[in-house]
Amino acid sequence: MIFGKLLPREGNFFELFNQHANHIVVAAHAFANLVKHYNDTTLRDKYNQEVDAAESAADTVTREVNRLLHKTFITPIDREQIHTLINTMDDVADLMQDAAETMALYDVRSMTEEIVRLTDLCVKSCERLKSAVSLLDDIGSAKTAEAALKTCEEIDQLETDADRVMRAAMSKLFREEPDVREVIKLKAIYELLETVTDKCEDVAKLIEGVILENS
Repeated sequence: MIFGKLLPREGNFFELFNQHANHIVVAAHAFANLVKHYNDTTLRDKYNQEVDAAESAADTVTREVNRLLHKTFITPIDREQIHTLINTMDDVADLMQDAAETMALYDVRSMTEEIVRLTDLCVKSCERLKSAVSLLDDIGSAKTAEAALKTCEEIDQLETDADRVMRAAMSKLFREEPDVREVIKLKAIYELLETVTDKCEDVAKLIEGVILENS
């Protein structure tokens, strides 16, 4: 791909995108393990730390991308697209950390079926995001561009599924939970997890835009 020849010697934007996406997936799996082992306080702390570490690593990549943007005269894709894409990806990692921190700060008593289902959709969305990002360096290929667009459509569908789960979860919460404090806690968690899938969809839309402009 001709874009590859234009990259700066000190770094490859596409490789940095891939690194960031990998950190997002690590954070998502750590969060899923946190949910799975929530009743074990030792494991809960362990997976909280793993989420934090993955988010911190993602931040480091984001800073490197933004540093390279200021040093690079010619970029492989539009400069603004790079900036928006990496920062939106970073929002995904931040939200995973926010969800983990909120559980700890609010002292949520136990995991609900709805948290488990939303977490599963978050993990799948993050994994599909990683797949879509991995195809960016070859979007000059019609076959690769088509595969990336299909993956973005899958992310869109996962966001729709998460929105449906959250609406049902909210309805059940307000109808069945007598403790107002638990309502507040769980509502916050549900909203954060659904927002993770929203941000993954935002990344997918940005990738679609890159493909349409560069394929």
